[in-house]
Amino acid sequence: MKAYVIGLGRSGIAAARVLKKQGWEVIISDRNLTPSLQETQRRLAQEGITVKLNDTPTIEEVKTVDTIIASPGVPWDIPLLVRAREYNIPVYGEIELAWRSLKDIPWVGISGTNGKTTTTALCAALFQGSGLNAPACGNIGDAACELCLKDSSWDWIIAEISSYQIESSQQLAPEIGIWTTFSPDHLERHYTLENYFQIKKSLLDRAHFKIINGDDPYLRSLAEENWSNVHWTSIKGLEGLIGEPSQGIYIEDGEVIAYGEKIINVSDFPMVGDHNLQNLLLAIGAARLAGLDKSAIAQSIINFKGVPHRLEPVCEINGVSFINDSKATNYEAAWVGLSSVSSPVILIAGGQAKTGNDEEWFNLIKEKAQAVLLIGEASSKFAQRLEEIGYQAYQEVETMNNAVKTAVKMAEKKQGSVVLFSPACASFDQYDNFEQRGDHFRKLCLSHHS
Repeated sequence: MKAYVIGLGRSGIAAARVLKKQGWEVIISDRNLTPSLQETQRRLAQEGITVKLNDTPTIEEVKTVDTIIASPGVPWDIPLLVRAREYNIPVYGEIELAWRSLKDIPWVGISGTNGKTTTTALCAALFQGSGLNAPACGNIGDAACELCLKDSSWDWIIAEISSYQIESSQQLAPEIGIWTTFSPDHLERHYTLENYFQIKKSLLDRAHFKIINGDDPYLRSLAEENWSNVHWTSIKGLEGLIGEPSQGIYIEDGEVIAYGEKIINVSDFPMVGDHNLQNLLLAIGAARLAGLDKSAIAQSIINFKGVPHRLEPVCEINGVSFINDSKATNYEAAWVGLSSVSSPVILIAGGQAKTGNDEEWFNLIKEKAQAVLLIGEASSKFAQRLEEIGYQAYQEVETMNNAVKTAVKMAEKKQGSVVLFSPACASFDQYDNFEQRGDHFRKLCLSHHS
């Protein structure tokens, strides 16, 4: 049996190793050719895995294989995959391969436009704080297939699952499915909002229990679905809650109530912003559905330290806080970031622009930002948009180095109360991923701090 893996990233490598372990003859290809990929090629060759670099598979090649695994970065509708499916060659993604190996273990599957990573990290903290062996995987922690290669017995698997991963997973059915938020994103890949919505919804369709953020205006429409085992959340108290209070998770009089029982005071939760309270309710709902003890949940919440690259405090310079929000890769996430910090803000933004509605974000910039420092490909586009709304306190500084240097000088002159790096863009114009971008911002800030 021969398997073909497309994409030599972390998840592709893990998928190739899982298939090899299962007895498949494995070929993995990547269209790039770099020294690090060549080193990976050499290492995998020693494991008996064939690696093709600077290579794009042809339909004639894949017609000879028994299955194809596509990495998340590979669009689901490229002609090669479409033709392969026409030839009835099974095609699916890395996380689906992991699911097929680990489906005897209950999964928490977390999806949504924004809030996924924090909710996943919170769930993992609550489950692990209760003594369970419950790793986070998917877009956070390990690639899902890496868990298949570890010699460990898992109690639960906490998976952050993107729309790209759901699209390539026909069977993945979590015990608990969580939907955090919904807004336009990835339309360059999914084309229409309805298509993007249906991909996200398919994960919840297959989940046994469903927990949904009832404060999200788009998700409230799901109340009309004829679903069982649905649990709604609301930070707006009983008046914001859909369904019976005994089946919901909500905040009332400064207390988090889950399924009719108090869990913790809101004041004991160390993270700022309404969006983080929404994430917290979703994670508490999952923890209680999994049977975790209330006191252990409360203690884990108090101890929670947040998520790197999502409103992550880096340092203070001259009393001005520097905050890394590199994970804000779209307009809504950047709006959340900007709305969560106090004015006046020195905002660093830009990168590889995405399709979406930027109006609310720009209006908030006009309201809260003392200055805007623009970097990356989107710089001139954002400058034009700021001019259109009558905002001129911006500079096109091109690089992160220049942005941080300028922000530090402004901080020394007390021109803002906070420096927020919240780009509203993908990172691929100047960085491999948002983590590398956030790490660079953090490193630059700390070099000025010391």
